[in-house]
Amino acid sequence: MQRFAALLDRLVLTPQRNAKLRLLADYFATVPDPDRGYALAALTGELAVPSVKPAMLRALVGERIDEVLFAYSYDYVGDLAETISLVWNARDEVGEEPPRLRDIVERLLRASRSEGPTLVAGWLDMLDATGRWALIKLVTGGLRIGVSSRLAKQALADLGKRQVNEIEEVWHGLAPPYLDLFAWLEGRAEKPQSKILAPFRPVMLSHALADNDLALITPDLYAAEWKWDGIRVQAVREKGAARLYTRTGDDISGAFPDLVDGLDYEGALDGELLIGARGEAGFALGSFSDLQQRLNRKTVSPKLMASHPAFIRVYDCLVDGDDDLRTLPFRARRARLEALVVGARSDRLDISPLLAFANGEELMALRRAPPEAVIEGVMLKRWDSVYEPGRPKGPWFKWKRDPHTVDAVLMYAQRGHGKRSSFYSDYTFGVWKDGEGGSELVPVGKAYFGFTDAELAEIDRFVRNNTVNRFGPVREVVHDAAKGLVLEVAFEGLQRSTRHKSGIAMRFPRISRLRWDKPPAEADRLETLEKLIAG
Repeated sequence: MQRFAALLDRLVLTPQRNAKLRLLADYFATVPDPDRGYALAALTGELAVPSVKPAMLRALVGERIDEVLFAYSYDYVGDLAETISLVWNARDEVGEEPPRLRDIVERLLRASRSEGPTLVAGWLDMLDATGRWALIKLVTGGLRIGVSSRLAKQALADLGKRQVNEIEEVWHGLAPPYLDLFAWLEGRAEKPQSKILAPFRPVMLSHALADNDLALITPDLYAAEWKWDGIRVQAVREKGAARLYTRTGDDISGAFPDLVDGLDYEGALDGELLIGARGEAGFALGSFSDLQQRLNRKTVSPKLMASHPAFIRVYDCLVDGDDDLRTLPFRARRARLEALVVGARSDRLDISPLLAFANGEELMALRRAPPEAVIEGVMLKRWDSVYEPGRPKGPWFKWKRDPHTVDAVLMYAQRGHGKRSSFYSDYTFGVWKDGEGGSELVPVGKAYFGFTDAELAEIDRFVRNNTVNRFGPVREVVHDAAKGLVLEVAFEGLQRSTRHKSGIAMRFPRISRLRWDKPPAEADRLETLEKLIAG
């Protein structure tokens, strides 16, 4: 456990990507099985410990320290694992050596919910502050140490002198502690083979189109299509088994059984998951908010399936029958895709149309005025590009629409987490709503990114110097017509919401700049956003 704790501690303090890769590869090379496999599962989000939950840990620490003192400590530190590791009052009589990582994981996976907290309390007594922090991160998941699943897999590839895409290809057929995977990487066994039907294939990603890239885009080199505002999915059907995956490989078939049952082809398709039903004029498209009603559900009711039917707007074909098409150019894959979808005759599949354009100016005009509200820009794909997992530079570009902006007034602020735990970095902002009794500010969104470190320090100073009320960890700041801080907020879109006082919810809001030059009375009004929704 000490090696795992030291690894997490080094990773969270190491900002450079290559340095993180070296730390991970060294750990995997020197730590024995199965400890390194369980560490890998934790790093990639594949380790779930059902016997311990954050609420149980809060109750556990309440037995060792005054609850009010813990609440103040948590408010100041901002991270549950770090707070518990620092305030934990260990029992003096414990003299045992800290357990191995394998012992902790295997015992917790066998434990009941009543046994889990007792086991954790005993280990917290044995460990030092860093070990306690790592243990809590391990059992609660969500490490937040700056290591993505892809980065961990790249470290494995470096260890075994393989391509990271080879790791991705076999990943979904493996399970912790990954003994077969490490044996293959170290040359002690053959490459593990996925035994599941309808497996996930690693997806190809795009780069944002830069201003100097537009001159490269010509119709003879690139195909253009709309960028749909849904979620990227991979729909696979093989020998009667059908699965629906997100772009990161999460199986979401349970939330869309109606769609999965409607897949009637053999192969793997890449596309965008949307809400809508086919009519005489094509699909009537729902909003991203409609799609959210069905996401993150283990099961879905017949009523919801009927009111929010899902379909896939497909734009690439990875496998057609027994043929793997990923090494073919996009032009050839597109032709196979069109033939496959026409032959399938499924009312759950629709081909993303290609756009006709002569030059960059025509493409820019199309991007500025898309025909559907659920279009967020344009995708550009080289006709000769193979389907290469990862994010290669050049073959695919995304050119999103310019964001909307609004001048809003800062109303509330809350401390961030992790590195931002000492700053007020999570902001609620509002616009003016006119009524019979005058104007009032109504919240329209929350944001916690988009600003620079220098701007964060400015906002934090304003919050501390202008707090007028407190609600637990939340501070209310002065926000009348004469005094306050105006924020220029950029966002991707708006939608109606019954959960917000304003009746409006923003999509992907972020702080684009601070308007110290603008008094709060001149911030935007709710009717401006209403007009934007109305089109």
